[in-house]
Amino acid sequence: MGAQIITDQGRGKWFCHLGGLLASVMALLAPAVAAQPLGPRDIAVVVNVRDADSVRTGRYFQRRRGLPAENFIRVSFDPGDPVLKPREFAAIKARLDELTPPAVQGYALAWSKVTRVGCMSITTAVAAGYDPAFCARGCEPTRESPLFNSRSHRPYDDFRWRPAMLLPAEDFHLARDLVERGIAADATFPFGGAYLLRTSDKRRNVRATEYARVAELFGDLLKVRVLEQDAIRDREDVLFYFTGSKWVRDIDSNRFLPGALADHLTSAGGRLEGGRQMSALAWIRAGATGSYGTVVEPCNFPPKFPSPLVAMDRYLDGDTLLEAYWKSVAWPGQGIFIGEPLARPFSRPPDTAP
Repeated sequence: MGAQIITDQGRGKWFCHLGGLLASVMALLAPAVAAQPLGPRDIAVVVNVRDADSVRTGRYFQRRRGLPAENFIRVSFDPGDPVLKPREFAAIKARLDELTPPAVQGYALAWSKVTRVGCMSITTAVAAGYDPAFCARGCEPTRESPLFNSRSHRPYDDFRWRPAMLLPAEDFHLARDLVERGIAADATFPFGGAYLLRTSDKRRNVRATEYARVAELFGDLLKVRVLEQDAIRDREDVLFYFTGSKWVRDIDSNRFLPGALADHLTSAGGRLEGGRQMSALAWIRAGATGSYGTVVEPCNFPPKFPSPLVAMDRYLDGDTLLEAYWKSVAWPGQGIFIGEPLARPFSRPPDTAP
């Protein structure tokens, strides 16, 4: 991370947030609401018509997931710049809002070069609109997501947010394989491994406070491993992998099950072009189906990163990857979500849903 000292205001808000999260553990186990998790008619894929790889990836996702024709949305912007100016984004967002069918609840963004709008992430800007309250100057809290820790399956209907997730369109073969992993995951109910690492990097290890509760709640459903080490290698059953490190060794040595979520808490994981810290795309290349990373310095606020407790609870309860991951981040303004949004390993037929 860069500057690491959290302000008193930020620390106080985080402890209030942590207390509320732990106080709601029983609510995590409550039955889901009657509405079904998102399906193909609820997702629109957005392509940039000035980028042939974007259009190709979007068409592939639409065809393989059976999205309706009206859920294929075209916008236009310069694909070469990873940062959009707020004014430029406003025109794109207006066009997107105009073209999106009212029933659509979320987006797959078929590009990966553009990751930011000014000081906030592209996935949150698309979901909620550009708002400087999602940004921070230094170590500060940011605007909270109404989706966090919710049971809603209709985010636009309930909150006027359409959560978004990037498909890595700059490498069509990677995007194609990602989509196929998502499809392969559906309704498999994998008894996989959940690897929760307490690393030697104390500044990036702040999510470890949740690990014991995760093991207690989900140990009968998964092989939960809370490990005091910096990385795992040669594991054949990775379904969840949460850690904190600038760079995670040996991820290619592991086998990620279809539908796997994996991320590393660090400052610049969402800068997909790479740099001195590992890009979240490295997880996708290694075989994960979803990942997350921040695009501007977040400091080590846990609410700016996925909560393993919430992500795993929602995913195991049958949510899509898009829903589970988005519901796990309280302050998503500085982070991007990457993956196959409709992956749903723990889906149940409608007549067996609680």
